[in-house]
Amino acid sequence: MLLGAIILTGGAGSRMGADKATLLWAGRRAVDRVVGLAQAAGCGVILTAGSNDYGLMLALDAAPGGGPVGGVLAGAEALRRAGCDRALVLAVDAPTARIADIAPLLAAGGVGAAFETLPLPMVFDIAGLPTEAQAGWPLARLAERAGLQRLRCPAEARARLRGANTLEERNALLRGLAGSLEA
Repeated sequence: MLLGAIILTGGAGSRMGADKATLLWAGRRAVDRVVGLAQAAGCGVILTAGSNDYGLMLALDAAPGGGPVGGVLAGAEALRRAGCDRALVLAVDAPTARIADIAPLLAAGGVGAAFETLPLPMVFDIAGLPTEAQAGWPLARLAERAGLQRLRCPAEARARLRGANTLEERNALLRGLAGSLEA
C-alpha cells in the first residue's frame, strides 16, 4: 500500500496572529517540519490541504471554509488520484511531533487509527472513507464513521501532537521542548 500525507494548512491563523505554516520552529518553517515527519513515516506523496501550497502539491477544498474535514476529503481524493491507498493526516500546527509519537497509528491494522483524545493525527485507508462524509463535519465524526481504531495517546506525546493554536501555546511548547528540537 502506498502511504500519502495530507498536511492541513487551511486555518486562518487568527488566534496565532500569523500563518502557522510559516512560523519558524528551531529555524525551520512549521510546514517543513511536518513534511519531514511525513517523509520519516514513509509517505510517497505529500500535499497540503488549504489555500497555499508552500512548495508542495495542493489539494483545494471543494467547499472553501469546510474546516478540517473539507481538507481531509480534498486531500484524500488528490492522494487517490496520485495512486495512494492510505493517508496520514497531520496538522501544520503540530510541528514538534516525532515519528515515535505517530508510530502506533502507522502500525495499526484495519481501516486506520486515531488517538482517543486528539482529532489529529490520523491514518486511514482512503477507500474506507464514508461516502456520506462532508465538509463541515467534526474530525471525530469522520473518524467514527470511518471505523478508525481509537488508541490511547501516550502522555509524553500529547503536547507535541496537540500543537499550538496561539502564541502562548507555542511559547509554552517551545519552552517545554527547549533543546530537543532538531534544527
